[in-house]
Amino acid sequence: MSLETPEIPADPQIAPAPTPAAPTTGAGQGPTAYSLALAVLVGDQLSKMWFLGQGLAEGQSQPVFGPFSLTMVWNRGVSFGLFRADQEWIRWALTIFSLGVAITIAFWARKVQRPLLGWAFGLIMGGAIGNMIDRLRFGAVADFLDFHGLMFPWVFNVADSAISIGVVLLLIDTFLADRAQRQRED
Repeated sequence: MSLETPEIPADPQIAPAPTPAAPTTGAGQGPTAYSLALAVLVGDQLSKMWFLGQGLAEGQSQPVFGPFSLTMVWNRGVSFGLFRADQEWIRWALTIFSLGVAITIAFWARKVQRPLLGWAFGLIMGGAIGNMIDRLRFGAVADFLDFHGLMFPWVFNVADSAISIGVVLLLIDTFLADRAQRQRED
């Protein structure tokens, strides 16, 4: 006498039981990205508030040390004054674009698991919001960090720096993720 249970043929009318999903390794990088974005936003706005309080006229420069100066520039384009345009509709288009970028990245940040990508998203989001606030308040972005003495031709601000560093981190993360994927496939 056998103690084995008899095999029952599968009923084609009944769907098989779902298999459990693979466990995730964490809650995503949202909290990291949001915290970093807030830090960038506060640093950017405080530095601009301090600088604007110095009372420099547009184009006026004040040497600080060596190749570094503070120079007042009202940027009506995107980061580092690229695509400069003095038309009002472009101001609003850039404002809406910045808002769209920040919202999209905020949603993505909740889902990403890689810390470097969370940092990249936080820096880009904080910088985009910082410059967006300037466009809403002043109609242009206040730029003042000037390294012309190092042959760097652009005047920029904390938000521009955060966006640029965030994009570099995003590229590094993409390169590392692609390399890791290729190694897993080999």
